[in-house]
Amino acid sequence: MNLFIYLLIAVVVIILLSAAIKVVREYERVGVFRLGRFVGLRGPGLVLIIPFIENVRKIDLRIVTMDVPQQECITVDNVTVRVDAVVYFRVVNPADAILKVLDYIKATSLLAQTTLRNVVGQSTLDELLAQRDRLNEKIKTIVDEGTDPWGIKVSMVEVKEVQLPQTMQRAMAAQAEAERERRAKVVHAEGEYQAAEKLAQAAKVISSQPSALQLRYLQTLSVIATERSNIIVFPLPMDLVPLLGKASGSEKSK
Repeated sequence: MNLFIYLLIAVVVIILLSAAIKVVREYERVGVFRLGRFVGLRGPGLVLIIPFIENVRKIDLRIVTMDVPQQECITVDNVTVRVDAVVYFRVVNPADAILKVLDYIKATSLLAQTTLRNVVGQSTLDELLAQRDRLNEKIKTIVDEGTDPWGIKVSMVEVKEVQLPQTMQRAMAAQAEAERERRAKVVHAEGEYQAAEKLAQAAKVISSQPSALQLRYLQTLSVIATERSNIIVFPLPMDLVPLLGKASGSEKSK
């Protein structure tokens, strides 16, 4: 009988100790409630509480990475898009996160969703695609201001993906193709203009030096002389005939 009593006492002591001793990790804090009244934060390390009189609620202080579900939004220029994002936040005031909001993660998620829809709805499609950093900063500022009373600090918001309707994708692809064709035509026209300028400069040099034109004729003859399948009649000034005669005589002597 005595042994049974000792065992019962030992079991009761173990239960009381397990209920009284709490181990709080470095990245955690616990809010202690005594008979329903909040008496403060404790941790990290070993925390002792009064069993059945005090209870605790743990809060994680690490950064939380939260996906914002895809939202269907209408931009200022009446384009329907589907946008999702990711929010990085952490608890900086555990007491406010415990006392001022029922579920701070759910509350932050809902606030981020509504803010994402509002900000996208106030932007144009071009801003959404080309100025995403500005939109990210705007969403972060609004969500951070809304969660500040809850002891939450939002460190970053990133828009992950913007899905456009198929018709809009085809229109943007056609616009990009037209832009590439325009640039190609501009580059081609600039090349033609530069070539025309060089030809005009060459014509001025040749016109000022008649012998340069004759040398150009001879150079052209040396190029086409390798082709023996065709007979080529090349117009030459009369003063070049003696030169050609000497050139043909030298070839026969060889």
